[in-house]
Amino acid sequence: MAIKYELEKKSSQCEARAGVIHTPHGDIKTPVFMPVGTKATVKAMTPEELEDLGAQIILGNTYHLFLRPGDDLVKKAGGLHKFMNWNKPILTDSGGFQVFSLGHINKITEEGVVFQSHIDGSKQMITPEKSIEIQQNLGSDIMMAFDECVYPTATKEYVAQSLEMTLRWLDRCIETHTNKNQALFGIVQGGLFKDLRKKSAEETIKRNCQGFAVGGLSVGETKEEMIDILRFTTPLLPEDKPRYNMGVGTPDYLFESVEAGIDMADCVLPTRIARNGAAMTSHGKVTIKNAKYREDFTPLDPECDCYTCKNYTKAYIRHLVNVNEILGARLLSYHNLYFLTHLMENIRESILEDRFLEYKEEFYKKYGYTKED
Repeated sequence: MAIKYELEKKSSQCEARAGVIHTPHGDIKTPVFMPVGTKATVKAMTPEELEDLGAQIILGNTYHLFLRPGDDLVKKAGGLHKFMNWNKPILTDSGGFQVFSLGHINKITEEGVVFQSHIDGSKQMITPEKSIEIQQNLGSDIMMAFDECVYPTATKEYVAQSLEMTLRWLDRCIETHTNKNQALFGIVQGGLFKDLRKKSAEETIKRNCQGFAVGGLSVGETKEEMIDILRFTTPLLPEDKPRYNMGVGTPDYLFESVEAGIDMADCVLPTRIARNGAAMTSHGKVTIKNAKYREDFTPLDPECDCYTCKNYTKAYIRHLVNVNEILGARLLSYHNLYFLTHLMENIRESILEDRFLEYKEEFYKKYGYTKED
């Protein structure tokens, strides 16, 4: 087994749990938020800064790295860890979601997906076998199986057919998977249909993957639908393996994921909103471009001890953002990643102390979330 999950504590209040994932590149204390390094870099951040702010594991993207610079080149460099100078664990996604969201004029068949590159329009194809071959060249610690991501508007008939194809694709991924130093996670699909979610979970579990993801969420459904499906699906997954909710990064979605029993989550949100001049703080979101911060010489978040908050003021960061200086985006990215990383550390501590729901309520009240949110 490339990785091993160790359960440390399960909440007496809900499905929340704390554990450790042992990997070839180090241990990951869970629950954990994973910064996204789409193109072999977490935007605007150096690996040293990521380590300094507490990141335990980052993501790489199969689709993007396949197109540029090419997975063969990364393999020649010694794998993604050496290529980008990151010595801790890496998870790579399968490329499936990007194929569907970025690949224009894609054609889905039993064989795989034909698409046009969003870069130059060239015709490309990713199959389950190709996805695993790329990820093995990248050398990630955790690989994701190639699946079809269906959207909330899909009919039940389509979702059912897609689910069966995703299972067949998983079998092909397993057959192609030869590097025993890399774990392979299966992905549970089924849309918003609980009977299909149950079937997908049962069949995916039979494949004995080393971890499992709840796929097809945060793709346009309502928050209520996401929570309902997550709370239904996650407890169906084995307790002795990691559980991953793909693509969530707002504080409320992280809390809801953990409450459902999720161990791992990722999102591009913290760096994306940073580039647009927004910060997450303990008292809610701050839009730094606003005029009220022009003469505000206090930190972004007085309760935060990150590098940004210890050294710079809102007024200075506002100035940087408003004159399009790169440092503004860097300082905000550092803060947002630190904020979510340490939020998950605090959530973990609350689980170990069996006060998760109390901590959630305290955080929501301070952050400004209401029941309607």
